[in-house]
Amino acid sequence: MASYSELYGNWKSDPEAFWMEASGLIDWVKKPSKALFDEKAPLYEWYLDGVMNTCFNAVDRHVEAGDGDRVAVVHDSAMTGQKRKITFAEMQEATARLGGALQAKGVGKGDRVIIYMPMVAEAAIAMLACARIGAVHSVVFGGFAANELATRIDDCTPKAILAGSCGLEPGRIVEYKTLLDGAIELAEHKPDFTVILQRPEKNADLIAGRDFEWNAFQEGAPLADCMPMGGGDPLYILYTSGTTGQPKGVIRPNAGHAVALTWTMPNLYGVNEGETFWAASDVGWVVGHSYIVYAPLLAGCTSVMFEGKPVGTPDAGTFWRVISENNVKSFFTAPTAFRAIKREDPKGDFVKKYDLSCLQALFLAGERSDPDTIHWAQDQLGVPVVDHWWQTEVGWSITAIPLGFDQMNIKIGSTGVGMPGYDVQILGDDGHELPAGELGAVAVKLPLPPGTFPTLWNAEARFKKSYLEAFPGYYETGDAGIKDEDGYLYIMARTDDVINVAGHRLSTGQMEEVLASHADVAECAVVGVADDLKGQNAVGFLCLNSGCDRSEADIVKECVQLIRDQIGPVAAFKQSLVVDRLPKTRSGKILRGTIAKIAEGESYKMPATIDDPVILDEIETALRRIGYPK
Repeated sequence: MASYSELYGNWKSDPEAFWMEASGLIDWVKKPSKALFDEKAPLYEWYLDGVMNTCFNAVDRHVEAGDGDRVAVVHDSAMTGQKRKITFAEMQEATARLGGALQAKGVGKGDRVIIYMPMVAEAAIAMLACARIGAVHSVVFGGFAANELATRIDDCTPKAILAGSCGLEPGRIVEYKTLLDGAIELAEHKPDFTVILQRPEKNADLIAGRDFEWNAFQEGAPLADCMPMGGGDPLYILYTSGTTGQPKGVIRPNAGHAVALTWTMPNLYGVNEGETFWAASDVGWVVGHSYIVYAPLLAGCTSVMFEGKPVGTPDAGTFWRVISENNVKSFFTAPTAFRAIKREDPKGDFVKKYDLSCLQALFLAGERSDPDTIHWAQDQLGVPVVDHWWQTEVGWSITAIPLGFDQMNIKIGSTGVGMPGYDVQILGDDGHELPAGELGAVAVKLPLPPGTFPTLWNAEARFKKSYLEAFPGYYETGDAGIKDEDGYLYIMARTDDVINVAGHRLSTGQMEEVLASHADVAECAVVGVADDLKGQNAVGFLCLNSGCDRSEADIVKECVQLIRDQIGPVAAFKQSLVVDRLPKTRSGKILRGTIAKIAEGESYKMPATIDDPVILDEIETALRRIGYPK
């Protein structure tokens, strides 16, 4: 087995040869003449003159290879109790049928199609059907408010919208069709038609002439062939979560995306053709695009689509049931999911109920992974726990521990080392690289590798301003961190979450790591709040383990002392609050900026992706107990 240093060295010594070799992992209609096209630098493109089709590579080629009977997608709904297995041959027929129906209604290459669906298999079929006919899909997280959906309709001007009648949450039904109707009414652009998947839990009223029922729409439609696509043709537009005002539409080109994601399955995640991979995310987020729908199928793996929550559907053992029943080899989820499970089941009683011998690795991403959660996961599961780091914009991992190579050390608290294509550096405010151990802006030297984004949808100037201008020659990630002497990266916070206390630059992430080590703390957040004397004060928010019956005052006192002992008096950390829950986006990111605005008495826009707006009222009430806003 090759070593990571050989892998990374091979890329760095000859990036062109490395990525041309990787291009052999997919099937081409016409092979590209070269990998990198840099004529428009700092806008870079990959495999531009190659011709291929992503749906063919994800579905049809496995059928042609004789693997049509292999299961492509397992749909497991903890909300309905239903389970369904779809083979590659069935996926081929389903995507061809839906693609043909869309073509019959005038949807063609380059047309945009919005997909607004819950976690059902039809969402993956819709994405792949668009890829099949060359339409550009834009998945909007199901249940997004009407005004947020309207902004995306106006930005990408879809010819059609494919939606579910409803989504299912514990204890409630979210009526997607009502939200969709409201969005279309608000939007200046009107789609030609919509296609509605009627779920038995809530049938939607259809508007004659505009809305079509999912099955009736496809009845008798011809089967669509895979449309030849240029390497740089867009596969999808994905709007970054949490955007306000004009949304940022990340573009993902076809060829580089297929090459990079196919490469990651065996090399990064250690999963090979015919094995099962599960990413517990949603198709509305980038993880759902990359690692529920595309990467596993491109690599000929079985992918699990799960509809449910880590706790409460019905209990904290749901994840272990899905892993055990489906022989999952590699599992990918957000740290916030594990914190929820750990809070409900701190001793791991539910883990012991299932045979998890199939599981060989756990991957975490999407939110900073505190060491306490990683240690708990390692102790319970007995497998490597890899905290890796990437973003919507890049589509796959910037840093990780690649399991397809000689086993490297996992350093708790680190997101690993740079993957091929990513030259990660820590820069000071002046743009110069900082020495090992110093906190600075995390940036990636251009060009970014295949599978990343070349620009934003209809917003090239905004792309350059948002990502390229702060550090010329680099992609600015917006994260702050350090690299150690071995090249391991530690993401400490978003750049905005590095706070300045009496002239000292401090990482809220580092403080959270300390607080999370307290035995009674299940989850926590630290925010910087404006202070006339010190510039900013750090305020902590603590969620306690289920069943904890100790005095809140004692726990707060101990947490304050922990910060003093492990970071020092320089943190000036004196205030913490015990709260029942933290405000988060639906993808699990804590809304630290919104908490800070509440504490400072500033007005704020309700985040589009917030999981439950009521939590903000609870946070405001808690802050008043300690005198905020001042």
